[in-house]
Amino acid sequence: MFKSGPSYSKLKTNLRLAINRLKLLEKKKTELAQKARREIADYIQLNKFDRARIRVEHIVREDYLVEAMEILEMYCDLLLARFGLIQTQKEIDEGLEECIASIIWATPRLGDVAELRPVLEQLSLKYSKEYADTCRNNSNGKVNEKLIHKLDVHAPPKMLVERYLIEIAKTYNVDYEPDQSLLQYDEVLAAEGMLLDFGEQPNSRGTDVKDKAGLPVMNPQQPSYPAAPVVQGYSPPLPLPHAPPAGILYPNSQPSSGPPYPNGPANHAPPFTMPPAGPQNPAPSYNEAMNLPSTGVKPNPSPINDLPELPSVPDSLPPAGGASVGGEDVDFDDLTRRFEELKKRK
Repeated sequence: MFKSGPSYSKLKTNLRLAINRLKLLEKKKTELAQKARREIADYIQLNKFDRARIRVEHIVREDYLVEAMEILEMYCDLLLARFGLIQTQKEIDEGLEECIASIIWATPRLGDVAELRPVLEQLSLKYSKEYADTCRNNSNGKVNEKLIHKLDVHAPPKMLVERYLIEIAKTYNVDYEPDQSLLQYDEVLAAEGMLLDFGEQPNSRGTDVKDKAGLPVMNPQQPSYPAAPVVQGYSPPLPLPHAPPAGILYPNSQPSSGPPYPNGPANHAPPFTMPPAGPQNPAPSYNEAMNLPSTGVKPNPSPINDLPELPSVPDSLPPAGGASVGGEDVDFDDLTRRFEELKKRK
């Protein structure tokens, strides 16, 4: 008998059908797990802890199964994306080896996904039945380790079951006292207990306090800076003089009879005091105010009064309506005629 080759069209069709079936099963099992969590919360509220733990094992198994289906869905999508390599290459590609081995290994363990069986048959025809048997037993070690763990038939650990119970009770606001004998080996809770609580402040005496984990909380203090080194033969600069009294800047508001700068030199000139301006005491000039010597040159007076005389403006205006001052009417036609004669002469 002649050996028949794989049907690539059938392989591609069943890969697409398997992806749709896996998505549908994932959604269905997730909804059922949410309802089961509500039932477990009721068991905890009724103090039926043994029954709740059994139900939690079912939920853990369903969650593992959903995660395994997500991995297989990803692998089927990868085969469709690289379908050209399957058609053109006779040998299996290195990038598809783990993907194909995982699908062949997981197909007998997922009875709900019937669309994976035609995929397994076509892959066996493509890469030989011996290779398919090797992948079923994982003799080559190419199957995904996470997929093997999710589809394992062993019971989930008790620590994980206790963590599920704690989270379910917290979600549905149900009082639950976890088993401390199991939680003492929980690394997650041990790590949470080592977290620092920054809400606690040091006491009024400034001594250090400890947080919930028993670690000391440092008391924040002001930083101390080292003193400046002392240099031989160096004298620090003199301090700046004090601000002058108010009487120096404003002599009228606060007169002062003493020296204006007590810490200054003895021959310091007293400040100038401005006398009040008025009709009897005219304001001093700039040279007088600044104690400058006079040049003796007087400025020329401004020639404002030497302007020429301008003609006087008449007080009365001619009456409106075209009448002259003498009472005679102005003949505009006669004026126009004269203007035309003047133009002709030019």
